[in-house]
Amino acid sequence: MLVSTKEMMAKAVEGHYAVGQFNINNLEWTKAILLTAEELKSPVILGVSEGAGKYMCGYKTVVGMVNGMLEELNITVPVALHLDHGSFEGAKACINAGFSSIMFDGSHYPIEENIAKTTALVNTCDVLGISLEAEVGSIGGEEDGVIGAGECADPDECKMIADLGVTMLAAGIGNIHGKYPENWAGLSFETLAAVKEKVGDMPLVLHGGTGIPADMIKKAISLGVAKINVNTECQLAFAAATREYVEAGKDLQGKGFDPRKLLAPGFEAIKATVKEKMELFGSVGKA
Repeated sequence: MLVSTKEMMAKAVEGHYAVGQFNINNLEWTKAILLTAEELKSPVILGVSEGAGKYMCGYKTVVGMVNGMLEELNITVPVALHLDHGSFEGAKACINAGFSSIMFDGSHYPIEENIAKTTALVNTCDVLGISLEAEVGSIGGEEDGVIGAGECADPDECKMIADLGVTMLAAGIGNIHGKYPENWAGLSFETLAAVKEKVGDMPLVLHGGTGIPADMIKKAISLGVAKINVNTECQLAFAAATREYVEAGKDLQGKGFDPRKLLAPGFEAIKATVKEKMELFGSVGKA
């Protein structure tokens, strides 16, 4: 049964670790992440962008697939199904479809409009027991056509959004989606510390978890980050393993072209990546 992130976030803040959000793109992704979470006894958040939701035939299809897997795979760890970087309309659609957690990304609106739209969703989510993530200061890079320059959030604006009663807050601290460029300046821990001082025990979210050095991840967790998003790293691992299988000609041997065989190396690569991240984030054994 899907759960909101409220309890897992509270435990992560108290225990000084972070729960990973791993974005899903299809059945293989979802199965690999769920099995790894169960094996490591770690809570987990399955992220779905609006683009991935459309690709998987719509949000109701995603909810049906995930709920079916929870039952068929006997998953006992806490699992949240979370809309990633949702629009206001996308958030409402996912609430109606049965998601247990929502992110409304109003970071590209003026702060007053971000507050107004977030407030409307806070009220709805509270009634339904759904967790809500909000964002201040855009995350760099591109996610489903939304491009951000990697701004650092205004701590005072972060407090304004946190005070609305959201479950968790994504604050831009120089992080970006996708691969980090060679000239990346690193995370702004000064901004993170200032945000933490303003919002107190509010769980903070670090987007763009792919490629951030381990020491920076650990420092971010020590400063209040309780949720870390990973997507690109799983995609790169999946692609590399699949390429290796095809380049070795294994798809031409026997029934190596069978999608269950063709996608198996990528599936195992996702599992290995998720395991590595859960160990780094400190969520192993915290289910």
